[in-house]
Amino acid sequence: MSPQPFPWREVMALGLGVLRLPPAAFWAMTPREFQAALEGLQGTPFTPRPPSRSALERLMRAYPDAATPPRQGDRAAGREQSSGQKSSEQR
Repeated sequence: MSPQPFPWREVMALGLGVLRLPPAAFWAMTPREFQAALEGLQGTPFTPRPPSRSALERLMRAYPDAATPPRQGDRAAGREQSSGQKSSEQR
């Protein structure tokens, strides 16, 4: 299943309609600035709802974890090797 498109219509409605930002100011904002503006309007921190169970399952299918994760400590100890090279510990 393909990812959902960004909700531009809703974001533009909030920025241009609810916050009454001029278009130049809206398009110049960073996402963090936009979130801060929403928080100021609401008077509380804006916290998006967590994804539904079905949305989370779709994300998990689209972006699965590695089948076999590296063993704990392999990276820290320098034992993770690429192209068959031995580390200084193994020589």
